[in-house]
Amino acid sequence: LQLQASGGGLVQPGGSLRLSCAASGFRLAGYTIGWFRQAPGKEREGISSISDYHSGDTRYSSSVKGRFTISRDNAKNTAFLQMISLRSEDTAIYYCAVRFGRTVIPLSAAAYPYWGQGTLVTVSS
Repeated sequence: LQLQASGGGLVQPGGSLRLSCAASGFRLAGYTIGWFRQAPGKEREGISSISDYHSGDTRYSSSVKGRFTISRDNAKNTAFLQMISLRSEDTAIYYCAVRFGRTVIPLSAAAYPYWGQGTLVTVSS
């Protein structure tokens, strides 16, 4: 079971990025997907999650709600995190993670047993 996050980079404040999380070795169907980030010197923060139920229930932390959008494409075995209106405080390593189960969408890192390597997002002018 492998996850690979990609799409990070350097972006100016106010800019946008789209992160991808590609799964291999298993099918994403049946799994809840979470996005997390960790800034230097800070704890890992859960920022968004999406279920595999109906059209996909979503959940966002207050720090990103209204600016970030999580989505998934089970056919492509990939999840996405669209980020707009980026701020310097969004600078962090971003990780995707999964947990088996279709409906519960926690934002706690402890709830997710499977993690991918992160992708660095730097928001700076």
